[in-house]
Amino acid sequence: MKSRTTWAMSCLITKQPAPTLHFRCPSLQCPPRPARSFTTTPHPKNWLAPKRGHTQKNRKGKPRVPTGGSTRGTTVVWGDWGLRMRDHDRRVSAAQLNIGADTIKKRLRGERYRLYTRVCANIGVYTSGNEMRMGKGKGTFDHWASRVAVNKVLFEIKGDLHEEVVRDAFRLAGNKMPGLYEFVRRGDPPIMGITKLENGLTREDVMRPRMKLPPPALPVSAGRLPATTAP
Repeated sequence: MKSRTTWAMSCLITKQPAPTLHFRCPSLQCPPRPARSFTTTPHPKNWLAPKRGHTQKNRKGKPRVPTGGSTRGTTVVWGDWGLRMRDHDRRVSAAQLNIGADTIKKRLRGERYRLYTRVCANIGVYTSGNEMRMGKGKGTFDHWASRVAVNKVLFEIKGDLHEEVVRDAFRLAGNKMPGLYEFVRRGDPPIMGITKLENGLTREDVMRPRMKLPPPALPVSAGRLPATTAP
């Protein structure tokens, strides 16, 4: 011990870095490292704001009308009931979507269910101040919004619930958000554009070009009209 102290003092005097001393005690065992948890469940993402932020200004745009044959997003996929948009050209803000989801949760408080969201607010809305002159750019960021196309499902619910209770929850949520909505169930026919594919109507029938009907045949000679009064 005396020799080790003398050597350490000599290192301090000569300003040399002292080597690291490792003491190993066989009676003490290091705790094992925790195993890395593996899961296939993705992390919950914020559906009211994108991850990228408002680095690039989006154009106002208009909600699309899928007339090219797509029926995506018009039917219930994960749940048993859904809330579907019936209006055109609707841009719903993130605050309005959040109010609608909170209204559903408040109505179904105490029930066993799961709420699915089918839209996300990923469109930035930029505004200028009041009484501003024209020009000077697009404006500053105001809020996030979502372009909801016609016949697009916004919310879905799955659980051990009565249909009338779910219908009432969707009614309250639709009253809080802009636009007209309808209640749909799992298995309802999809909609292509504004045409509902039901009663034997298929996508191929809608995509088939219209046939040009021949003009109606006119009579060769017009008959004399009967007299309205007796002679």
